[in-house]
Amino acid sequence: MANPVTSAVFGAVFGLALAAPPGPMNAVIAGESVLGGWGAGFRAGLGAMTADLCFLVLSLLGVVAFVGSMPRVRGAMVGAGGVLMLWFAYGAVRDAVGGISRDVEEERRGFRKAFVLALTNPYQVLFWLTVGVGLLEPGHVDVLSRVPYVGASLSGVLVVETGTPALLVGFFGGIVLWIVGFPATLVFAGRRTERLSRTVAYASGAVLAGFGLWFLADAAGVLL
Repeated sequence: MANPVTSAVFGAVFGLALAAPPGPMNAVIAGESVLGGWGAGFRAGLGAMTADLCFLVLSLLGVVAFVGSMPRVRGAMVGAGGVLMLWFAYGAVRDAVGGISRDVEEERRGFRKAFVLALTNPYQVLFWLTVGVGLLEPGHVDVLSRVPYVGASLSGVLVVETGTPALLVGFFGGIVLWIVGFPATLVFAGRRTERLSRTVAYASGAVLAGFGLWFLADAAGVLL
């Protein structure tokens, strides 16, 4: 029998693992962090997490599944995301070339930028169509029973209950840990050398541009 603490801890680890890998959202967070400081990076991460909360609500209402069943709607969404990524890539490189100082309004745009970009990110939609559904549906996952060779002896040791508030709270708690710690690490390192800040900003632009072109090619394959 799973307990809420186990489900919450597992959810936190899962949320942290989901948020950490390199991708367009972390590129935005990185760019905002080195150009605008920890607050700007955190707000960008908060924008991405807010989009996940929206997807959670839409999944409960069945809207995400509806969008996933319509390839042309998905293609249009991916295309819009590609255009946005290219535009944000241009902005990241422009800011890196012009200098790392920014005004308050520019720093606040990070939340809106990440939020809009996350809403058009097919990876996040795909997550809520697949894994996210498993998180929402009531059930149990015997995690260690799936370990090769020794799974039978570990059966029942780590059982996670899905479809519970504890799991979802832990999941978003893990994301919060990332959007707090990742910008802080970048800002701490960037203060030691301005060259590193510019390098991260350029790398952020390159990652966004690469994903933007990839998304546009994917959308063209669906729509044309």
